[in-house]
Amino acid sequence: MSNDQSALKILVVDDSNTIRRSAEIFLKHGGHDVMLAEDGFDALSKVNDYQPNLIFCDILMPRLDGYQTCAIIKRNERFSGVPIVMLSSKDGVFDKARGRMVGAQDYLTKPFTKEQLLQAVQQFGTVVQGAA
Repeated sequence: MSNDQSALKILVVDDSNTIRRSAEIFLKHGGHDVMLAEDGFDALSKVNDYQPNLIFCDILMPRLDGYQTCAIIKRNERFSGVPIVMLSSKDGVFDKARGRMVGAQDYLTKPFTKEQLLQAVQQFGTVVQGAA
């Protein structure tokens, strides 16, 4: 693994503690720096301070759902280029299309494997590294 790939800053937004913890373990095994947020509002405050290279965001969350969270992040000029991968327990065509409409780059169905998560990081992490 090359040095520039090893330390991506990744924000994981999910209201499920289990999902947040497994994502954190998988990503840290992959050598990444991980920040967790438990809902959209939490995510919005952390995006500003943490300035992640990549965001995994659950769709179904209380208060502010994943689509709204994604749309707000993408509207901010500083973060419009940060890739966002939506997480959902449903593998619906409609959900994928709606995710793309608010600016999400991709979609992972839960429960995801360590391989799927790290593959997404590899795919979108290189986009970020190239842009930096």
